[in-house]
Amino acid sequence: MQLSITGRHLDVTNALREYVATKVNRLERHYDHITNVQVVLAVNKVEQSAEAIVHAGHHHEIFADARADDMYAAIDALSDKLDRQLIKHKEKLADHRA
Repeated sequence: MQLSITGRHLDVTNALREYVATKVNRLERHYDHITNVQVVLAVNKVEQSAEAIVHAGHHHEIFADARADDMYAAIDALSDKLDRQLIKHKEKLADHRA
């Protein structure tokens, strides 16, 4: 799985990179066919935001974004949203084949 992290109006530190990497690696527990993850971290005056696009399997993209007062809280909320969406995506695939 390839992981790219970019910052908008923000310098991405090593601590942020490691935190995002650990949260994204948790996603592979639910779905093995993740090929690429693009994460954008942004600061807009007071609000911190995190966005991600997950390329899962053939031609499936899952998008989520989260906003919070703290960047780590935004990353946590983002990983929770992606987790739920990947579980739902996996259930849909299993239902179609049954």
